[in-house]
Order: sequence, then structure tokens, then C-alpha cells
Amino acid sequence: MQPVVVTTSFKGEQLTIGRKRSNLLLAAGFLLPVLVLYVLFVLYPIGQAVWYSLYKWKGLGPLDNYIGLDNYRKILADDTFRQALKHNLVIMGLSLLLQLPFALFISLLLRGEMFGRAVFRTIFFLPYVLSEVITGIVWVFIYRPDTGLLNIVFRAILPGFTERGWLGNPDTVLYAVFAVIMWKFFGFHMILYLAGLQNIPRDLEDAARVDGATGLRVLRDVTLPLLAPTIRVSVFFSVLGSLQFFDLMWVMTKGGPVNASSTMATYMFTYGFQRFQLGYGAAVSLVIFMVCFVFSIAYQRFVMSRDLEGAVTG
Repeated sequence: MQPVVVTTSFKGEQLTIGRKRSNLLLAAGFLLPVLVLYVLFVLYPIGQAVWYSLYKWKGLGPLDNYIGLDNYRKILADDTFRQALKHNLVIMGLSLLLQLPFALFISLLLRGEMFGRAVFRTIFFLPYVLSEVITGIVWVFIYRPDTGLLNIVFRAILPGFTERGWLGNPDTVLYAVFAVIMWKFFGFHMILYLAGLQNIPRDLEDAARVDGATGLRVLRDVTLPLLAPTIRVSVFFSVLGSLQFFDLMWVMTKGGPVNASSTMATYMFTYGFQRFQLGYGAAVSLVIFMVCFVFSIAYQRFVMSRDLEGAVTG
């Protein structure tokens, strides 16, 4: 009987190993097309940008003017780039201080049993669906100094109001564009918060009210802690979007006037494609990539680590 048992056990191990190999081959078959696309459209362009950034190249002809890290030294020494980075940080700060709290406030209002809440959700989310180009063109007309809707409304409600060129004034252009950013994107964060609020059991909040907690106390001690993972994801998206902001800014101002609304992305486009300094533009794109990459890794490591491990609260 002993040899029969050994043979049966050996055959069972062979079947288990064969099944594992077939599962690995099946998984590899599904992952291979995705891996090929990832290498082709992500890793290869990044590697190509690294190579171009080491040359002074106008986009035409061979790469024969090797300058090493001079493009990166030029970026770090350029006051215009530092100004663009500052504008990105201003947009990021305003988004965290104004846009996200406003989206959270609206989501808390629409969470309750109010009449027409589905209609309000659609209205608030609709700007996010619009193309950024269309949004920019529409708001350029709204901000026009002569026949713009904003100046017309202010003239009607404020006697003695003088027309202003909101996008032509270096002191107001960045904040005028941010108002459009907030109008367009707060609906996205509102939907995120609504989805997070729907996952919070109402029984917990009702139990806190039964114990005598006020509405603000329930919000502070129950609702917001349970909503914290969603808030952290919203902050993550908001910061990354602020660091890479381009489309709406370019359509409305092209970074002007006098670079008062420039961002790192508009700076890259100006030098890389308008001034035909593709090597320098590639270096700028890599700086933007590294800023976003470092933030993503640090944020996920130190802020979202428990969320990624499956914890409910931070």
C-alpha cells in the first residue's frame, strides 16, 4: 500500500503544479496586451522625452547638439518658470481651501431628503461634462470688458461700477480663471462626496443623535471621519489636476497677460511648440512629471497608506 500512496500523492502534486502553470499562462495572456500598450504609450514616450531633454533641438534635423543637463539648469534658473510654478501652487491652494469645502457643503445638502435633489445634482455636475475648450470660450465672452455678462450684471446691481477687463488685468486674471475652474470641476468632487456619503450607514448617525449629539457634532465626529478616505482621494485628484493644468488656461489667456496666468504646462507648450525648443520643452515636461510623481508617491505612502490597505478611517 505504501508505493500506491506515494504515487497518488506525486500525481496530485503534478496536477496542482500544472494547474498553477496554466493559471499563470492565462494571466500572462490577459496582461500581455495591456503591458505592450503601457510600454508603447507610457514608458517609451517618457524615455524618448528623457533623451530629447539632453539636446538643444528644434524638432527638425538630427539630434547632434548634446548639452547634457543644461536644459534643466536653465529651467531652475528661469524666473518665468518659477512664476508659473507659483501659479500652479496658488490654484492648488485655492482648490483645497475653496473648491473642495464648497463641493462637500453642496453634497451634504443634496444628501438629505430635499425636493428636486436629482435635478440639482444634474445641474451641478453638468459643467464637468462640458469640454474645457467650450467652457473657456464661453467664459471669455462672459468676462469681456464691453459686452460681457459679468460686467453687465455688476453695472445693473452696483451704481457707478466701471467696466473691467477681468482677463486683461494681471492682478485679477488668475483669480478669474480659478473661478471658472471652480465652477467647472466642483461637480466632480461633489459626486465623489455623494458616493462616499451613501456608503455611510445612517444607523451610526441616528445612534449619535439619540445619544444627544447635535447636528454639527454628528458631522464632526461621525460623518467626516467615515468620509475621510473619499476626502483624501478628492484632495489627491485636485492637487494633481492643479499641477498639470493647461487646457482651460490656454484657451482663456494663453498664460497672459505678461505671464500673469502662466502655469508649468503653458510654459512647456510655449517653449516646446511655439518657440520650437523641443529639447527644452521635453525637459520641462519631465520636471512636471517628476513633481507629480513625487507627490503621488509621497501622498500614497504617508496619507493614503491605510486606505490602500483597506482601512475605513484614517
